Amino acid sequence: MPSLRRIAIAAVAAAALAAPVAAQQRQTQEQTYSTVSPADIQRLQESVNQAAGEVQALRSRDAGRATQLQSQLDDLRDEVIYLKVKLRKDGLQRAEYAGVRDRIDDLRSQATSYSTASAGASSATGATGASRATGASEGANGANSAARANGAATRAAATRDVEVPSGTEMDVRLQTALDSGTVKVEDRFEATTLQDVVVQGRTVIPAGAVLRGVVSSVDPATRTNRTAKMTVSFDQVTVDGRAYPIHGTVTQAIEGEGIKGETGKIAAGGIGGAVLGGILGGAKGAVLGAVIGGGGITAATPGNQVNLPQGSVLRVRLDSPVSIQSR
Repeated sequence: MPSLRRIAIAAVAAAALAAPVAAQQRQTQEQTYSTVSPADIQRLQESVNQAAGEVQALRSRDAGRATQLQSQLDDLRDEVIYLKVKLRKDGLQRAEYAGVRDRIDDLRSQATSYSTASAGASSATGATGASRATGASEGANGANSAARANGAATRAAATRDVEVPSGTEMDVRLQTALDSGTVKVEDRFEATTLQDVVVQGRTVIPAGAVLRGVVSSVDPATRTNRTAKMTVSFDQVTVDGRAYPIHGTVTQAIEGEGIKGETGKIAAGGIGGAVLGGILGGAKGAVLGAVIGGGGITAATPGNQVNLPQGSVLRVRLDSPVSIQSR
């Protein structure tokens, strides 16, 4: 009997000790799998857009380092899109979300620290140059300084960053067809601008510039799903061989051929905002048999796929400002 009593006491003690451990494990599991909301993903997208501006600011000081960070930023932008799609379909672990968030924060820290370091180095170099100039011949150095100042002023006037404000709209032509029955999430595609985008009297984005797009989500029409949907956005524009990150949303679309006799104007790249608005009748609704809203495109006819033929003209709105080097 004494041995049975000792065994019972030991079992009770073991259960008491195990309870806090189990509770801690449950808490850790809840933290790991706690709900990630669409608002969390939106914050990631906003952080990526802020990082894009910081990398762009770094480019004027350290182009090489900015290019390296830009490559990392492009990958992170793709991962945020992946997390958004995964959250919608399967749910998302908090740890996976936190990993991407921390990498974005680290990249932003690198971009800002390099900008500060570069600025400090430039100041030190300027101070050293001034000290040397004091010890040299004033006449010769004065002439050289004036020449350098004039040259720098000329270069600055010829080339500077111009900010394209948020809300700017541009019309682009699709280079490839997009069909909700065949495309996949994260598929890439390209479009070219139809007109110059002019800011402060400068052509910042010329006609013919290439925009890179991505399929953010797609729901093809099936026997059970009668409503096809497809969401596309634009995340990059290339000007003079240099790529700039953007966040662009599709607001309107028209077919590239045979719409009210405007085929020639579209092919020539001469269609303007007023003409486009006239063709659409000022509506953001049914175009190409689809309804567009919030960047998403829904087939207007149940059972049909969303189909944007090659040559279709999309109106793209910038949802955040972008600084572009202009000559």
